[in-house]
Amino acid sequence: MTVEAASLILPSDVLIIVMENLGIEDLINLSYTCKFVNLLVHEFGWSLYLKHNVRSSFTLQLARRNWSSFDQVRYDVASDRRWTQAKFNARPLSHPWRNKLQPKIALSASVLLVAAGHTIYVYHISDSSSLDDGAPGVLYEGSYSFTDRQEITSITFIPDGNLERTVAVGFDDGHIHRVFLHHFQQEQSNNKPLALNIERNYPLGLRIVDMVESLTCSDGMLLSLSSFGTAGLCNLSSHSPLVSAINLDCRSWSSFICMRSSTPFTAFGTTSPNPLVVHAVTPSSLSPAPFAILHPTRERSTAVYDITDAPPSAPWGSSKQVIVSGWYDGAVQVHDMRSGWRDSGVTGSPAPLRPMLTFRDPWSDEPIYSVSCGGGSSSFVAAGTARHSVVAFWDVRRPAEGWSVHAPGNDSSPVYSLILESSRVFGVTQSRPFVFDFGLGVTKETYPCLPISARSQHDTIKLRKNGVGYYVTQYNHSRT
Repeated sequence: MTVEAASLILPSDVLIIVMENLGIEDLINLSYTCKFVNLLVHEFGWSLYLKHNVRSSFTLQLARRNWSSFDQVRYDVASDRRWTQAKFNARPLSHPWRNKLQPKIALSASVLLVAAGHTIYVYHISDSSSLDDGAPGVLYEGSYSFTDRQEITSITFIPDGNLERTVAVGFDDGHIHRVFLHHFQQEQSNNKPLALNIERNYPLGLRIVDMVESLTCSDGMLLSLSSFGTAGLCNLSSHSPLVSAINLDCRSWSSFICMRSSTPFTAFGTTSPNPLVVHAVTPSSLSPAPFAILHPTRERSTAVYDITDAPPSAPWGSSKQVIVSGWYDGAVQVHDMRSGWRDSGVTGSPAPLRPMLTFRDPWSDEPIYSVSCGGGSSSFVAAGTARHSVVAFWDVRRPAEGWSVHAPGNDSSPVYSLILESSRVFGVTQSRPFVFDFGLGVTKETYPCLPISARSQHDTIKLRKNGVGYYVTQYNHSRT
């Protein structure tokens, strides 16, 4: 089949090849030329655009399978625009807890988990048959509490055959357990979410004597880190899961594992003269000596509190050898392990690697407790600070144009955990979980309705006039 226009004849397969390199405006203009080309753009052009412009999002995965390619592009373009304008709907996901906690969150395509105290709160992610039906909802399902009331200090999803209900949970007594979260059966009489008690029956990996500070998983390999520096690597597909253990001999805060890099590695954030180090992972062990030492821009930065992978769409390309870290001095550092920019004036082996990019909120030097990457155009970095529930954002394409926002409730808490998606940011403070939603189709029913209760009387949040988002405080990083 061919397209004829003003003596121009092109086969459809040639047009499809041309469309593979076109942007949004070019595809729109091309679709206006004639009916046949319009059909060709809708059948092939938008799906090709999505192939080359991936937006990572757990909570939209199920819905996007039902949406047309055009609706997916429409959603992405709208949310990207709202990211650049810093426009979103802020929603608390619960009323404040009775006690001040140090919670963690974990996210899959079907559930959001909030681990606080000895309880795991479960939020179900609903489906959406089309974009016109609204955005997929994140609705409270119920909670699990451990019977021995041990404090949960870390949580991460682990492989379970795509059920997405199995997690590794670390506790303050040093135990790590595999936990399967069964689906809740709603009470037929009042349709209220259930609160179930569960026991710790399935120990997993290394038993350590101090608190489990961090758990991360990549391709079936689970990395654990204790507060005093014991790191354990477990192969979850093995009948004898413990592969290797090393001791960092310092106060430790965060860990990160990447098995998809050309050289699989782990990174550890500690309080020490070298707060961020990278160790190689071999098929049989975790290397006891680092192959890279990542230095800050300020020599007095003594601790790294969180580590994550870099935004997929960035000037340096999508590489698994680039990591982002949050530091005690309020800096967010980006290190590229492919770089040769090393600190030659420092003795030791290997020579420390300097950061390729540093982000700061000029109005705050509070420590960075949590970091995550993604967001609009897959090019944003988000950082949760140690006070006043502030989340800072930077676009790596325009690093000088950052902005910050207080979480709903504006309490004095750190932001202990963050997960950044294409259109949503999930976070949690000492008081409750929250979300910033930059996408289309957000309604009153997209997130949990907070009913009036005894706890709500002391809640400081205020609903906007649109009845969807809540008022929050924002500010730009620019000093002009």
